[in-house]
Amino acid sequence: MVFMKDSKRAADLANEHGLDVGLHLNFDEKLTGNQCPGSLILHHNRTALFLTRTKWSQLLYNPFLRNDFSYSCRAQLEEFMRLFGKPPSHIDGHHHMHLCANVLLNRVFAPGTKMRRNFSFSAGQKSIANRAYRAAVDAWLAYRYVLTDYFFDLSQSLDENKFQKVIALARVSKVELMTHPIVQREADYLGSDEFALLLRDLNVGSYANLQPNLEPQLSEPINPSSTRN
Repeated sequence: MVFMKDSKRAADLANEHGLDVGLHLNFDEKLTGNQCPGSLILHHNRTALFLTRTKWSQLLYNPFLRNDFSYSCRAQLEEFMRLFGKPPSHIDGHHHMHLCANVLLNRVFAPGTKMRRNFSFSAGQKSIANRAYRAAVDAWLAYRYVLTDYFFDLSQSLDENKFQKVIALARVSKVELMTHPIVQREADYLGSDEFALLLRDLNVGSYANLQPNLEPQLSEPINPSSTRN
């Protein structure tokens, strides 16, 4: 995330260790950075007010916020490149809001951009309507962007005893596993001998290894003077 209190330190650490880092778009969480442009705060407050109004807001396209979402995407991508000195490896979003209707239908990012898909669920885990909607969004994403084949959460996989299934899929498909090492249980598992053994026969990589190797970019070039005021 950019324009947050710890963004600069996080970028410095990532650059120091050569990490492959994506842009975690933020449309609904308060911007806490000290040097956040006033114009961005105005646009951001409007998107946050809309998206947090109800749990269904992200499914609805608001034509009156088209410029607000586009401006926010441009400002955050520009700030990422300023902090990291390179484009992000991929695009995802806080609370997965990069998949909200206003981002998808605005087509802010150029075709070929690497993008995070919806969580992958089996029959019975979610309602038919929920899974049908996710499948439709993922199909649209796959037509325009570059995705993994599956996307799972580590804690959920462990809770539901389906991690072996995740590993089996990873042997034949491109699987993204989301983890939060600040959660002690996840940190312990990631450092365990069991996890190391499971990974031993897998081709482990990051979004940098996901082909085709295109850098995230906007559908239109960034105007350097448009977002830093």
